[in-house]
Amino acid sequence: MNIEDLRDYCLQKPAVTEGFPFGEETLVFKVADKLFLLIGLDEANRFNVKCDPELAVELRDRHPEVQPGWHMNKKMWNTVYMDGNLTVKQLHEMIDHSYEQVVKGLTKKARLEHGL
Repeated sequence: MNIEDLRDYCLQKPAVTEGFPFGEETLVFKVADKLFLLIGLDEANRFNVKCDPELAVELRDRHPEVQPGWHMNKKMWNTVYMDGNLTVKQLHEMIDHSYEQVVKGLTKKARLEHGL
């Protein structure tokens, strides 16, 4: 998976927007205005995703490509390297999980406002 594929995959999800709130070198994807994935354009071989804390540790133990979130809350965020042995399906599952974690945390009102 490359950054273009990642971008296409994220943008096909409902209520997703992209932007550069942290500067022009970090592309951020949000669902209903809440961050669920970010990727540095200067090092586009990895991205950060939100994760259930128990699953986050399990993924790190199983896959060397999954590390504690760089510059993020390491309990709930993982940095995932795309240039290792993870399949596209596994990468998609991690992106999906992050998206779902954020949607699950939205208020009922926010979910309704964004059609989720």
